[in-house]
Amino acid sequence: MTPPVAPQHMVTRFAPSPTGRLHVGHGWSALMAMDLARSSGGTMRLRIEDIDGTRSRPEHVTGIIKDLRWLGVEWDGDILFQSQRIGIYEAALDRLRAMGLLYPCFCTRADIQASLTAPHGPEGAVYPGTCRALSADVRARRIAAGDAHAWRIDMARAAARAGPLNWRSFDENASSAVSADPGVHGDVVLARKDAPASYHLSCTLDDAAMGVTHVLRGDDLRSVTDIHRLIQALLDLPSPAYRHHPLLMDAQGQRLAKRSGSLSLAQLRVQGVDSSILAADLRAGRFPVGISYGKA
Repeated sequence: MTPPVAPQHMVTRFAPSPTGRLHVGHGWSALMAMDLARSSGGTMRLRIEDIDGTRSRPEHVTGIIKDLRWLGVEWDGDILFQSQRIGIYEAALDRLRAMGLLYPCFCTRADIQASLTAPHGPEGAVYPGTCRALSADVRARRIAAGDAHAWRIDMARAAARAGPLNWRSFDENASSAVSADPGVHGDVVLARKDAPASYHLSCTLDDAAMGVTHVLRGDDLRSVTDIHRLIQALLDLPSPAYRHHPLLMDAQGQRLAKRSGSLSLAQLRVQGVDSSILAADLRAGRFPVGISYGKA
């Protein structure tokens, strides 16, 4: 008789970037990630995505921790800091280069926007592949000359290397398999001078290293899951289940964002808001005045 299979230990995570203070939407997402783990006796981890050299600030790390604790968000184990994992990302990039899947791109954002033939994908203009056709000699000469460049993945070649089957879908909301088509994003950047690893690469590697089984994040990241599934297949990484929640919007119908000064948890704390009441309201789908659900 075959012994019963032990149920999977659920591991969720919350992974903010220290580029500003957490807003109400972040608090809502963190609570959901914690509650999902706790509902099954699982583990909730905290990751600080602090490799944006131009915007990450130590004081924001302190603020994030303070805001989460004030809201009643608790995590298990040590906090993982991406800035301590640069060598891991570089090793993964080297591995992808050895597969012949990366190429240096010397185009500026202005170059790409100026291309009248650039198609558009879920995230906007898709890179037209200008530098993909450069010869190895030209690439080497420009790198040696110190020309600024990013490293892009040759999406078509990578998809062919990964094969035709299991990575081309992902588990969404524990209910259905969603098709993955990373090709619509074009040859995305995996590393550049001011960011040693893109969100796509660092997030995928970190989730695997942390043993994350369920990724709960905003609906704005649903489409890039296609890219993450491809990277998982190329680097022999496990694939978690995904749950993408609606975004919260302000009174003008714009999604909450740090850069636009959206209502922060720190502001609510200064205003004397009772954090336990706020947490209960967020769990019940009741948000501060002027904030509402966005598109699911």
